[in-house]
Amino acid sequence: MEETIQVGLGERSYPITVGTGVMERVGPMLRAGRFAKRYGIISDDRVAALYGAQVQESLRQAGIDSELIVFPHGEASKHLATIGTLASTLAEHGFDRGDGLLALGGGVTGDITGFLASIYMRGIPFVQVPTSLLAQVDSSVGGKTGVDIPQGKNLLGTFYQPRAVIIDTQVLHTLPQEEFRGGMAEVIKYGVSMDADFFHWLDRHHSAILALEPEVIVSMIRRCCEMKASVVEQDEREGGLRRILNFGHTIGHAVEAASGYRLIHGYAVAIGMRAVADLAVRAGYASQSVADRIEALLAKYQLPTGIPSEFDRTTLWNYLHTDKKTIGGRVFFVLPEEIGRVCVTDRVDKDDIDAILGSA
Repeated sequence: MEETIQVGLGERSYPITVGTGVMERVGPMLRAGRFAKRYGIISDDRVAALYGAQVQESLRQAGIDSELIVFPHGEASKHLATIGTLASTLAEHGFDRGDGLLALGGGVTGDITGFLASIYMRGIPFVQVPTSLLAQVDSSVGGKTGVDIPQGKNLLGTFYQPRAVIIDTQVLHTLPQEEFRGGMAEVIKYGVSMDADFFHWLDRHHSAILALEPEVIVSMIRRCCEMKASVVEQDEREGGLRRILNFGHTIGHAVEAASGYRLIHGYAVAIGMRAVADLAVRAGYASQSVADRIEALLAKYQLPTGIPSEFDRTTLWNYLHTDKKTIGGRVFFVLPEEIGRVCVTDRVDKDDIDAILGSA
Protein backbone atom coordinates (compact mmCIF):
# COMPACT_ATOMS: atom_id res chain seq x y z
CA MET A 1 0.00 0.00 0.00
CA GLU A 2 1.44 3.34 -1.07
CA GLU A 3 -0.02 6.82 -1.36
CA THR A 4 1.29 10.20 -2.51
CA ILE A 5 0.26 13.64 -1.27
CA GLN A 6 1.41 16.82 -2.96
CA VAL A 7 2.35 19.93 -0.98
CA GLY A 8 1.35 22.70 -3.37
CA LEU A 9 3.74 25.64 -3.00
CA GLY A 10 4.30 26.66 -6.60
CA GLU A 11 7.90 26.13 -7.62
CA ARG A 12 8.64 24.82 -4.10
CA SER A 13 6.00 22.08 -4.32
CA TYR A 14 7.02 18.56 -3.37
CA PRO A 15 5.59 15.05 -2.98
CA ILE A 16 5.06 13.09 0.23
CA THR A 17 5.17 9.35 -0.39
CA VAL A 18 3.67 7.13 2.31
CA GLY A 19 3.91 3.37 2.16
CA THR A 20 5.23 0.13 3.58
CA GLY A 21 8.77 -0.76 2.53
CA VAL A 22 9.37 2.38 0.45
CA MET A 23 12.78 2.98 2.04
CA GLU A 24 14.14 0.30 -0.27
CA ARG A 25 13.30 2.62 -3.19
CA VAL A 26 14.86 5.81 -1.83
CA GLY A 27 17.68 5.61 -4.39
CA PRO A 28 15.47 5.27 -7.50
CA MET A 29 13.13 7.97 -6.18
CA LEU A 30 16.01 10.42 -5.71
CA ARG A 31 17.46 9.54 -9.08
CA ALA A 32 14.09 10.27 -10.71
CA GLY A 33 13.84 13.57 -8.82
CA ARG A 34 17.35 14.70 -9.81
CA PHE A 35 17.58 16.90 -6.75
CA ALA A 36 21.35 16.54 -6.29
CA LYS A 37 24.33 14.64 -7.67
CA ARG A 38 25.48 13.42 -4.24
CA TYR A 39 23.94 13.23 -0.78
CA GLY A 40 25.15 13.69 2.74
CA ILE A 41 22.97 11.32 4.78
CA ILE A 42 22.56 13.00 8.17
CA SER A 43 21.52 10.60 10.91
CA ASP A 44 21.92 10.07 14.64
CA ASP A 45 23.96 7.15 15.92
CA ARG A 46 20.92 4.99 16.75
CA VAL A 47 19.09 5.38 13.43
CA ALA A 48 22.32 5.17 11.41
CA ALA A 49 23.00 1.75 12.94
CA LEU A 50 19.54 0.55 11.89
CA TYR A 51 19.08 2.07 8.44
CA GLY A 52 22.21 3.92 7.34
CA ALA A 53 23.71 1.05 5.35
CA GLN A 54 20.35 0.21 3.74
CA VAL A 55 19.81 3.76 2.49
CA GLN A 56 23.39 4.08 1.28
CA GLU A 57 23.06 0.81 -0.62
CA SER A 58 19.80 1.96 -2.22
CA LEU A 59 21.52 5.15 -3.37
CA ARG A 60 24.58 3.20 -4.60
CA GLN A 61 22.43 0.88 -6.70
CA ALA A 62 20.76 3.94 -8.20
CA GLY A 63 24.17 5.34 -9.15
CA ILE A 64 24.18 8.06 -6.50
CA ASP A 65 27.19 8.71 -4.28
CA SER A 66 26.66 9.44 -0.60
CA GLU A 67 28.40 10.04 2.71
CA LEU A 68 26.85 8.86 5.98
CA ILE A 69 27.41 11.58 8.59
CA VAL A 70 26.43 10.69 12.14
CA PHE A 71 25.82 12.78 15.27
CA PRO A 72 24.87 11.77 18.85
CA HIS A 73 21.16 11.07 19.30
CA GLY A 74 18.83 13.17 21.41
CA GLU A 75 17.55 16.71 21.87
CA ALA A 76 20.85 17.61 23.54
CA SER A 77 22.46 17.54 20.07
CA LYS A 78 20.01 20.06 18.67
CA HIS A 79 22.22 23.14 18.97
CA LEU A 80 24.55 25.30 16.92
CA ALA A 81 27.67 23.35 17.82
CA THR A 82 26.22 20.31 16.04
CA ILE A 83 25.43 22.42 12.99
CA GLY A 84 29.01 23.69 12.94
CA THR A 85 30.47 20.19 13.22
CA LEU A 86 28.22 18.82 10.46
CA ALA A 87 28.96 21.78 8.17
CA SER A 88 32.70 21.27 8.66
CA THR A 89 32.31 17.60 7.78
CA LEU A 90 30.46 18.50 4.58
CA ALA A 91 33.17 20.97 3.64
CA GLU A 92 35.89 18.39 4.32
CA HIS A 93 34.13 16.02 1.93
CA GLY A 94 33.94 18.75 -0.71
CA PHE A 95 30.17 19.20 -0.74
CA ASP A 96 29.07 22.04 -3.01
CA ARG A 97 25.85 23.59 -4.29
CA GLY A 98 25.24 20.65 -6.61
CA ASP A 99 25.05 18.27 -3.67
CA GLY A 100 22.22 17.71 -1.20
CA LEU A 101 21.35 16.34 2.21
CA LEU A 102 19.09 13.49 3.30
CA ALA A 103 17.59 13.62 6.78
CA LEU A 104 17.36 10.03 8.02
CA GLY A 105 15.78 10.00 11.47
CA GLY A 106 13.26 11.62 13.75
CA GLY A 107 12.29 15.20 14.43
CA VAL A 108 15.66 16.28 15.81
CA THR A 109 17.45 14.95 12.72
CA GLY A 110 14.96 16.57 10.37
CA ASP A 111 15.18 19.95 12.11
CA ILE A 112 18.99 19.88 12.17
CA THR A 113 19.34 18.70 8.56
CA GLY A 114 16.85 21.21 7.23
CA PHE A 115 18.55 24.07 9.07
CA LEU A 116 21.96 22.95 7.83
CA ALA A 117 20.69 22.63 4.26
CA SER A 118 19.19 26.12 4.40
CA ILE A 119 22.47 27.78 5.37
CA TYR A 120 25.24 25.58 3.90
CA MET A 121 26.54 27.31 0.73
CA ARG A 122 23.52 29.63 1.30
CA GLY A 123 21.16 26.78 0.55
CA ILE A 124 21.35 23.26 -0.90
CA PRO A 125 18.48 20.81 -1.49
CA PHE A 126 17.45 18.27 1.10
CA VAL A 127 15.08 15.32 1.39
CA GLN A 128 13.27 14.03 4.46
CA VAL A 129 13.20 10.29 5.25
CA PRO A 130 11.55 10.38 8.70
CA THR A 131 11.84 7.30 10.93
CA SER A 132 9.72 8.33 13.94
CA LEU A 133 5.95 8.65 13.98
CA LEU A 134 6.24 12.25 15.19
CA ALA A 135 8.43 13.18 12.24
CA GLN A 136 6.29 11.26 9.76
CA VAL A 137 3.04 12.97 10.70
CA ASP A 138 4.33 16.42 11.51
CA SER A 139 7.88 17.75 11.59
CA SER A 140 9.08 16.36 8.23
CA VAL A 141 6.35 18.29 6.39
CA GLY A 142 6.13 22.06 6.12
CA GLY A 143 9.70 23.32 6.04
CA LYS A 144 10.23 24.38 9.65
CA THR A 145 13.85 23.91 10.69
CA GLY A 146 15.69 24.92 13.81
CA VAL A 147 17.88 24.35 16.83
CA ASP A 148 17.51 25.09 20.53
CA ILE A 149 19.34 27.65 22.65
CA PRO A 150 19.36 27.78 26.47
CA GLN A 151 16.49 30.29 26.50
CA GLY A 152 14.11 28.01 24.61
CA LYS A 153 13.26 25.45 21.97
CA ASN A 154 13.61 26.14 18.23
CA LEU A 155 14.44 29.81 18.75
CA LEU A 156 16.95 29.70 15.88
CA GLY A 157 15.72 28.38 12.57
CA THR A 158 14.44 28.95 9.07
CA PHE A 159 11.54 28.08 6.80
CA TYR A 160 13.09 25.84 4.14
CA GLN A 161 11.06 23.26 2.26
CA PRO A 162 12.38 19.77 1.44
CA ARG A 163 12.35 18.50 -2.15
CA ALA A 164 10.56 15.31 -1.12
CA VAL A 165 9.36 13.43 1.95
CA ILE A 166 9.62 9.63 1.85
CA ILE A 167 7.74 7.86 4.66
CA ASP A 168 8.21 4.13 5.26
CA THR A 169 5.71 2.94 7.87
CA GLN A 170 7.62 -0.32 8.29
CA VAL A 171 10.33 1.47 10.31
CA LEU A 172 7.81 2.06 13.11
CA HIS A 173 8.31 -1.57 14.13
CA THR A 174 11.80 -0.65 15.41
CA LEU A 175 10.58 2.51 17.16
CA PRO A 176 10.52 2.33 20.99
CA GLN A 177 6.97 2.26 22.37
CA GLU A 178 7.54 5.52 24.22
CA GLU A 179 8.46 7.28 20.97
CA PHE A 180 5.45 5.82 19.17
CA ARG A 181 3.10 7.01 21.89
CA GLY A 182 4.78 10.42 21.79
CA GLY A 183 4.09 10.59 18.05
CA MET A 184 0.43 9.82 18.71
CA ALA A 185 0.20 13.11 20.62
CA GLU A 186 0.88 14.94 17.35
CA VAL A 187 -1.67 12.73 15.57
CA ILE A 188 -4.34 13.52 18.17
CA LYS A 189 -3.48 17.20 17.76
CA TYR A 190 -4.81 17.10 14.19
CA GLY A 191 -8.10 15.59 15.29
CA VAL A 192 -8.68 18.18 18.00
CA SER A 193 -7.61 21.18 15.95
CA MET A 194 -8.89 20.32 12.46
CA ASP A 195 -10.99 17.19 12.00
CA ALA A 196 -13.59 15.84 14.41
CA ASP A 197 -14.21 12.79 12.21
CA PHE A 198 -10.51 11.93 12.40
CA PHE A 199 -10.63 12.35 16.20
CA HIS A 200 -13.46 9.81 16.36
CA TRP A 201 -11.60 7.52 13.91
CA LEU A 202 -8.58 7.52 16.24
CA ASP A 203 -10.85 6.54 19.09
CA ARG A 204 -12.43 3.66 17.14
CA HIS A 205 -9.18 2.33 15.66
CA HIS A 206 -6.89 2.64 18.67
CA SER A 207 -6.35 -1.13 18.97
CA ALA A 208 -5.37 -1.47 15.29
CA ILE A 209 -3.12 1.58 15.53
CA LEU A 210 -1.32 0.31 18.61
CA ALA A 211 -0.92 -3.05 16.85
CA LEU A 212 0.66 -1.23 13.86
CA GLU A 213 -1.74 -2.74 11.34
CA PRO A 214 -0.20 -1.63 8.01
CA GLU A 215 -3.27 -0.30 6.19
CA VAL A 216 -4.53 1.56 9.25
CA ILE A 217 -1.12 3.14 9.89
CA VAL A 218 -0.73 4.25 6.26
CA SER A 219 -4.22 5.76 6.33
CA MET A 220 -3.52 7.57 9.59
CA ILE A 221 -0.23 9.06 8.43
CA ARG A 222 -1.68 10.00 5.03
CA ARG A 223 -4.54 11.90 6.67
CA CYS A 224 -2.17 13.77 8.97
CA CYS A 225 0.04 14.73 6.03
CA GLU A 226 -3.00 15.87 4.05
CA MET A 227 -4.04 18.19 6.85
CA LYS A 228 -0.53 19.50 7.38
CA ALA A 229 -0.08 20.09 3.64
CA SER A 230 -3.38 21.95 3.42
CA VAL A 231 -2.40 24.33 6.21
CA VAL A 232 1.13 24.88 4.87
CA GLU A 233 -0.22 25.65 1.40
CA GLN A 234 -2.39 28.41 2.87
CA ASP A 235 0.09 29.77 5.42
CA GLU A 236 3.65 28.63 4.75
CA ARG A 237 5.35 30.96 7.24
CA GLU A 238 2.88 30.80 10.11
CA GLY A 239 1.35 34.23 9.65
CA GLY A 240 -2.09 33.08 10.73
CA LEU A 241 -3.80 29.76 10.03
CA ARG A 242 -0.71 27.62 10.62
CA ARG A 243 -0.74 28.65 14.26
CA ILE A 244 -3.54 26.15 14.88
CA LEU A 245 -0.96 23.37 14.48
CA ASN A 246 0.67 24.67 17.66
CA PHE A 247 -2.20 23.24 19.69
CA GLY A 248 -0.62 21.93 22.90
CA HIS A 249 2.81 23.29 22.00
CA THR A 250 2.92 26.61 23.86
CA ILE A 251 2.68 25.03 27.30
CA GLY A 252 4.20 21.82 25.91
CA HIS A 253 7.42 23.55 24.91
CA ALA A 254 7.64 25.20 28.33
CA VAL A 255 7.19 21.84 30.05
CA GLU A 256 9.75 20.21 27.74
CA ALA A 257 12.31 22.94 28.41
CA ALA A 258 11.64 22.91 32.16
CA SER A 259 12.43 19.19 32.17
CA GLY A 260 15.85 19.92 30.71
CA TYR A 261 14.57 18.11 27.58
CA ARG A 262 14.47 14.83 29.48
CA LEU A 263 10.73 14.64 28.74
CA ILE A 264 10.20 13.62 25.12
CA HIS A 265 8.50 16.13 22.86
CA GLY A 266 5.33 14.13 22.29
CA TYR A 267 4.76 13.63 26.00
CA ALA A 268 5.23 17.35 26.58
CA VAL A 269 2.71 18.13 23.82
CA ALA A 270 0.20 15.71 25.37
CA ILE A 271 0.58 17.49 28.71
CA GLY A 272 0.23 20.81 26.90
CA MET A 273 -2.97 19.70 25.14
CA ARG A 274 -4.58 18.68 28.40
CA ALA A 275 -3.45 21.94 30.01
CA VAL A 276 -4.90 24.20 27.30
CA ALA A 277 -8.10 22.16 27.25
CA ASP A 278 -8.51 22.94 30.94
CA LEU A 279 -7.52 26.54 30.26
CA ALA A 280 -10.20 26.77 27.56
CA VAL A 281 -12.82 25.61 30.05
CA ARG A 282 -11.68 28.12 32.71
CA ALA A 283 -11.62 30.95 30.15
CA GLY A 284 -15.06 30.11 28.79
CA TYR A 285 -14.00 28.91 25.34
CA ALA A 286 -15.03 25.27 25.71
CA SER A 287 -17.32 23.05 27.75
CA GLN A 288 -15.99 20.56 30.28
CA SER A 289 -17.10 17.70 28.00
CA VAL A 290 -14.64 18.85 25.31
CA ALA A 291 -11.74 18.78 27.78
CA ASP A 292 -12.88 15.39 29.09
CA ARG A 293 -12.97 13.87 25.59
CA ILE A 294 -9.48 15.16 24.83
CA GLU A 295 -8.15 13.75 28.09
CA ALA A 296 -9.87 10.40 27.48
CA LEU A 297 -8.28 9.95 24.05
CA LEU A 298 -4.85 10.91 25.38
CA ALA A 299 -5.29 8.33 28.12
CA LYS A 300 -6.35 5.70 25.58
CA TYR A 301 -2.94 6.07 23.94
CA GLN A 302 -1.20 5.96 27.33
CA LEU A 303 -0.02 9.56 27.16
CA PRO A 304 0.73 11.70 30.24
CA THR A 305 -1.62 14.57 30.96
CA GLY A 306 -0.39 16.27 34.14
CA ILE A 307 2.37 18.83 34.56
CA PRO A 308 4.93 17.16 36.87
CA SER A 309 4.53 18.61 40.35
CA GLU A 310 8.27 19.17 40.75
CA PHE A 311 8.35 21.71 37.89
CA ASP A 312 8.69 25.26 39.18
CA ARG A 313 5.84 27.59 38.16
CA THR A 314 8.16 30.58 37.70
CA THR A 315 10.41 28.55 35.40
CA LEU A 316 7.40 27.53 33.31
CA TRP A 317 6.26 31.16 33.10
CA ASN A 318 9.72 32.25 31.97
CA TYR A 319 9.76 29.66 29.19
CA LEU A 320 6.26 30.67 28.12
CA HIS A 321 7.41 34.25 27.64
CA THR A 322 10.48 33.28 25.60
CA ASP A 323 8.49 30.97 23.31
CA LYS A 324 8.69 32.06 19.69
CA LYS A 325 4.88 32.25 19.57
CA THR A 326 4.97 35.11 22.11
CA ILE A 327 4.68 38.51 20.43
CA GLY A 328 5.19 41.84 22.21
CA GLY A 329 5.13 40.08 25.55
CA ARG A 330 1.73 38.55 24.79
CA VAL A 331 1.47 34.77 25.03
CA PHE A 332 -0.75 33.30 22.33
CA PHE A 333 -2.62 30.08 23.10
CA VAL A 334 -4.39 27.69 20.76
CA LEU A 335 -7.56 26.78 22.64
CA PRO A 336 -10.13 24.12 21.72
CA GLU A 337 -13.69 25.31 21.25
CA GLU A 338 -15.11 22.02 19.99
CA ILE A 339 -13.48 18.79 18.84
CA GLY A 340 -12.22 19.73 15.38
CA ARG A 341 -12.16 23.49 15.97
CA VAL A 342 -9.70 25.71 17.83
CA CYS A 343 -9.02 29.41 18.14
CA VAL A 344 -5.83 31.41 18.62
CA THR A 345 -5.97 34.05 21.33
CA ASP A 346 -3.87 36.09 23.73
CA ARG A 347 -6.96 37.05 25.71
CA VAL A 348 -6.44 34.66 28.59
CA ASP A 349 -6.40 35.86 32.17
CA LYS A 350 -3.06 35.50 33.96
CA ASP A 351 -4.78 33.98 36.98
CA ASP A 352 -6.25 31.24 34.81
CA ILE A 353 -2.85 30.46 33.30
CA ASP A 354 -1.30 30.48 36.76
CA ALA A 355 -3.96 28.08 38.02
CA ILE A 356 -3.31 25.68 35.15
CA LEU A 357 0.46 25.76 35.58
CA GLY A 358 0.16 25.16 39.30
CA SER A 359 -2.66 22.61 39.21
CA ALA A 360 -0.46 19.50 39.11
